[in-house]
Amino acid sequence: MTTLRTAAALTSALALCASLGTAHAAGGDVTVGLQLEPPHLDPTSAAAGAIDQVLYSNVFEGLTRFGPDGSINPGLAKDWDVSEDGLTYTFHLQEGVTFHDGTTMDAEDVKFSLDRARAEDSANAQKALFADIASVDVVDPATVKVTLSKPNGNFLFNMAWGDAVIVAPESIENIKTNPVGTGAFSFSNWVQGDQITLTKNADYWGEPAKLDSATFKFISDPTAAFAAVMAEDVDAFGGYPAPENLPQFEADPRFNVLIGSTEGETILSTNNAQPPFDNPKVREALAHAIDRQAIIDGAMFGYGTPIGTHFAPHHPDYVDLTGNSAYDPEKAKALLAEAGFADGFTTTLKLPPPSYARRGGEIIAAQLRDVGIETEISNLEWAQWLEQVFRGKDFGLTIISHTEPLDIGIYANPDYYFQYDSAEFQGVMAELNEATDPAKRSELLQKAQTIISDDYVNGYLFQLAQLSVVKANLVGIWENAPTQATDLTAVYWEE
Repeated sequence: MTTLRTAAALTSALALCASLGTAHAAGGDVTVGLQLEPPHLDPTSAAAGAIDQVLYSNVFEGLTRFGPDGSINPGLAKDWDVSEDGLTYTFHLQEGVTFHDGTTMDAEDVKFSLDRARAEDSANAQKALFADIASVDVVDPATVKVTLSKPNGNFLFNMAWGDAVIVAPESIENIKTNPVGTGAFSFSNWVQGDQITLTKNADYWGEPAKLDSATFKFISDPTAAFAAVMAEDVDAFGGYPAPENLPQFEADPRFNVLIGSTEGETILSTNNAQPPFDNPKVREALAHAIDRQAIIDGAMFGYGTPIGTHFAPHHPDYVDLTGNSAYDPEKAKALLAEAGFADGFTTTLKLPPPSYARRGGEIIAAQLRDVGIETEISNLEWAQWLEQVFRGKDFGLTIISHTEPLDIGIYANPDYYFQYDSAEFQGVMAELNEATDPAKRSELLQKAQTIISDDYVNGYLFQLAQLSVVKANLVGIWENAPTQATDLTAVYWEE
C-alpha cells in the first residue's frame, strides 16, 4: 500500500521542491507523443486511461494527488483531519483557487464533484472509489466534511485517482470537449485525430508551470512514432510503442531513454461468464498454454516483468504466483480433455491498438493453437474496444494493460467486463476496505492475490514497463508511472 505521509510534512517537501525548481530556466513549449488519443476529455466519466495521460494534474486536480514515487500528496486539499473512528475526513482547501474560466473553486464544487461521482446514475468508471461515502457536507467555503459509512484505509488514495478530480457545475455540460479544471495548464485546443494543446495557467494557485505550452500529439503506429522522435517532431514520447528501437535511441546523444515501472498489469483478459470460460478447468488450461517470457521477448523485446496475479511486482505486498500458471502445454491439453474439450474449441481474441496487445496477440494465438484453441483475431480501435469489450462484454479473450494503481478491487465487481463473481474474494475486499492496520492489510492483499490466481480468472502476463524517449535537455518527465499521467507541471528545458 502506498505510504501516506502527514500533510504538513508533504507541504514542506513540496515547498522545498518548488524553491529548488526556480533555479532552472522557465518558458518554452514541449510536444509529447502518445500512442492513444482520448475518446473525450472528461476523466470522471470514462474508463480510458488516455484521458488521464493528457489531463491528470495538468488540467484537473483532486483533493489529493499522486507524486512520481506513488506517494499521496496534498492537492486541492492542503491538509485534512481524520476522526478517531476513521469515519470523518475534514478537508481544508487551498486558498485562492480558481477554475480556468475564472470562477472560484470552493467547498461547494467539492461536494458537487463527489456527489456526482457517487450518484446512482453516475457514469464514473470507478464508482467503487466513492461507495463508502455516506455524505459530503460544506462546513464553510474552505472546508469540506466527508463522512464514510465505514472506515476505508484507501480513502485518501482513492481521492488521488483521475476519476476523483474536482469539477464545477458551471462547466460540466461541455466537459467532454472543453475541460475546465484548476491545474497549472488550461485546455486550449483539440484537433481530433491529431493533437491536444494546453497553455500555461497564469493564475494558477500553486507553483506555476515552467513551460508556456504543451502539445500532445497522437501517433498510434510504432513506425511513425520512431520517425517522429528521430526527426525531433516530438520532444518526448511517453509509453514508447516500439521497444526494439530503444538501443538506437540510447546510442544517440540527442536522447535519454527512461525505463521505469508502471501500475499496468497486462493480462489475457477472459470472459468468465461466457462458455467455455465459465469452466475453471478451461481457464486453468488457458493459463498453462501461455509462455509469458516468449510474449515479453517477442512483443516487448524483453521489457516487462512476469506476473502470476493482478498485482504490481514492485509493491511490497506482491506475492510471486507465476509458478501457479507455469507454461505447460501438455498439462493444458490434459485439462481441456478433462473439461470435455479434447478436440479444442474456437473463441474470439479482440485486440485494442497498443503494440503490446497487437504483437502479443499474434504470439498468444500461436501458443493457444498448439493446445487446440483456435482464436478469431479482431483488431479494434480504442472506441470499438470500449464499446464491444469493456461495455458490451462481447468477447472471449482480449489483451489489455490495467494501468490504474492498486486496482485488484475490480475483481470484486461481478459486473466488471470479465465478469468474475466470487463471494470469497468480495468478502476479502470488503474486509480490506475497513482495515487500517498495515499488517492486516498486507495479509488481506496477499490473500486476494492468491484467490484470483487459484481461480485462473485471467491469463496474467507481465507488468508493463514504462518506456519513454526524451530529448536530453528536457528535465522532469516521470520515469515511473504510478498512475496514468504525463504530469508536465514540473517539466522544464535545461539551459
